[in-house]
Amino acid sequence: MNWPEWLALAEFVINNKAHSTTKVSLFVADYGRELRIEIDIRRKRKMKKATKFVERMKIQEEAGEY
Repeated sequence: MNWPEWLALAEFVINNKAHSTTKVSLFVADYGRELRIEIDIRRKRKMKKATKFVERMKIQEEAGEY
């Protein structure tokens, strides 16, 4: 796995998840609003990378079941 490529996504997920105590995400706590990400579905290269990633994860999941 190429962690530098996924680090920003991991940070986004953590910062955009509501905390159990405050019931708001870190982004809302810091900036007072929800974060929106816009995805350009025309970026085929990134879609191919995402599809390959999902396929690798499925293979790893299936391998772990045996």
